[in-house]
Amino acid sequence: MNGILYLCATPIGNLEDITFRVVRTLKEVDLIAAEDTRHSIKLLNHFEIKTPMTSYHEFNKIEKAQYLVEQLKKGLNIACITDAGTPGISDPGEELVRQCIEADIQVTSLPGPAACITALTMSGLGTRRFCFEAFLPSDKKEKQHILEELKRETRTIVLYEAPHRLLKTLTELKETLGNRRVTVARELTKKHETVFATTLQEAISYYTEQEPKGECVVVVEGKSFEEIREEEIQSWEALTIEEHMQVYVEKGMSEKEAMKLVAKDRGISKRDVYKVVHC
Repeated sequence: MNGILYLCATPIGNLEDITFRVVRTLKEVDLIAAEDTRHSIKLLNHFEIKTPMTSYHEFNKIEKAQYLVEQLKKGLNIACITDAGTPGISDPGEELVRQCIEADIQVTSLPGPAACITALTMSGLGTRRFCFEAFLPSDKKEKQHILEELKRETRTIVLYEAPHRLLKTLTELKETLGNRRVTVARELTKKHETVFATTLQEAISYYTEQEPKGECVVVVEGKSFEEIREEEIQSWEALTIEEHMQVYVEKGMSEKEAMKLVAKDRGISKRDVYKVVHC
């Protein structure tokens, strides 16, 4: 029989955040695939876990995943851990899971810490709907494309960022999204944890004077539906009512349907639209 891949969430700072189930599983599996074995050995030593480790990281994730899948096919049970948090969230564990699913190998996730969720719940911003973008890409064109997408995003936005790039990222967010509310969470669960709820402009001013330290999670307010509605109204007002009607007619709508939508878009009555179109 095939073995099982266990995705084991590990602490993002405070070692007390590990679950009993994760500790037991790490002791019972045959092998641990760790993003950085030098980092993870400290965790394993703390909990007296003697299970052998093998490195599994961004630069060997495809070939090493193939090897790990072969071991799973031989019946070995394997745990995957990241440097901190939940494997598969913005890390190479995603590739291993994909290959396991393709090979019909059982994958189970042992829930626990995740920096994105920890920061979101502490941010004071909306939590019912959110999108996670992890680290913005380094490629300028790709990054700008994503920022333009986020410009109209109504959900709360969660990003990861390294301290030396934080100021630049905050500046790019301000330039593209406008001066939104933002919460910058640093050193989560650690001794010097800080949660800075402010605006993008104020955050830029602050971190221009104060050099940020520690890994950061940036939580940005989504665009309000009122803002989007106002922009839509302004864009429609740039058209005459006849031109506005033509937009919907060219989409295959009947005149009656088009008049109804034009009236709704412009906040006027269908009678007013009818008068303009037929007079």
